[in-house]
Amino acid sequence: MADIGSTLREARMRERIDISEVEAQTKIRAKYLRAIENEEWDLLPGPVYAKSFLRTYGDYLGLDSRVLIDEFKRRYEHPSDHDVRPRGTTAARDRDRRPRGPRMPSWVPIAVVVILILVILYVVGRSTQSSPTSTSAQKPSARRHRHRGRLPQTTTTAPAPTTVSLQLVPTGTVYVCLVNGAGAKLINEQTFTSGETIPSETAPELLLTLGNASVQMKVNGKVVSVTPSPTAIRLLLTPTQVSHIPLSQTPTCP
Repeated sequence: MADIGSTLREARMRERIDISEVEAQTKIRAKYLRAIENEEWDLLPGPVYAKSFLRTYGDYLGLDSRVLIDEFKRRYEHPSDHDVRPRGTTAARDRDRRPRGPRMPSWVPIAVVVILILVILYVVGRSTQSSPTSTSAQKPSARRHRHRGRLPQTTTTAPAPTTVSLQLVPTGTVYVCLVNGAGAKLINEQTFTSGETIPSETAPELLLTLGNASVQMKVNGKVVSVTPSPTAIRLLLTPTQVSHIPLSQTPTCP
């Protein structure tokens, strides 16, 4: 197979697509797209992002993204010594080191079963002897309770939630960035496609940025609809409500 970057660049140029148009459609920054085409992998956030970007970019150009990712793994990912080490040798060594205790005599399980049967018979006999007395003693008490009025029922109010939990399921290619109230990035500008898993997050407050509305969203277990927008979608999630906020409100994702 030709170089990964050359394959993507030639496919884009055949379709006469500008890099800015790819950025707008895939939500992948132009500097990352150029780094992929030049195979400057050290300019990407990491191998996980590289494979995610390759999948999104390849699918957009109509290429087989699985072939691109397999080629990336073959060229730039190497198994560690721990992964290469034969598992059978380690398992055999662990079995050899395992201490062997004294074997239990064969009559011990039979003795335990006999003792359990005797204990059960003793308990059943005691309960049978005491049941008539307990029944007769309960009758006057039952009559007294029938003449008493019903106790007033008390209602308890559930405490207000103090955190908000978010679940996202992509229905297409979508850019996601999630920041908590302290400004820490929980999902750092990542692109997901349909079928991939987006991690759930919980915090006292969440700021969510979506590249488009290709996602199903649940907040505290309830479905919340995402309204399509020509620009990025920013939402403020608190324990009691979900509200749209301007793109300039801090903390921001980019």
